[in-house]
Amino acid sequence: MPTQRKIEAVADVTERLQRAKSLVITDYRGLTVEQLQDLRRRLRAAGVDYIVVKNTLARRAADEVDLGALKAELVGPAGLAIGYDDPIAAPRVVNDYIKQTRRLTIKSGLLGKDVIGADAVRQLAELPGREALLGQLAGTLNFSVAQLAGTLQAAVQKLATGLDAYRQKLEGASA
Repeated sequence: MPTQRKIEAVADVTERLQRAKSLVITDYRGLTVEQLQDLRRRLRAAGVDYIVVKNTLARRAADEVDLGALKAELVGPAGLAIGYDDPIAAPRVVNDYIKQTRRLTIKSGLLGKDVIGADAVRQLAELPGREALLGQLAGTLNFSVAQLAGTLQAAVQKLATGLDAYRQKLEGASA
């Protein structure tokens, strides 16, 4: 018989998973309490929650939000970094923390409703931010428009040169 506390824990994890845009499953073994608090502080600053929950309760929550594939990833000690707004925030902060401390291990992750491996989480963390990607897109579009304008200008210039040569030919023939 489930206790009220377990029911509330499953409801809390279910609600978090429903709002999640990304999730990173980590193995937190080897972290001290201070290191875990530091990780949580960094994640919180990026709008990401870090929870440690029993795997059985997390599996039940995954079932309730139709994330059955996530159940296979919840083995052994697992901490969940859950990102709500920016899908890259959780992987980026966790990856940065790992680079600095070498204490945490990425098991796998979730992007939208798709389970991704640890390598894919690291690759996702290395992507530039949304603003940088939009800037690159704007630069590419600006270059393409400038290139098109240059091509059209060259075509108009060739047409004008050709018409001028034809005009001179006609004037030379009539003289």
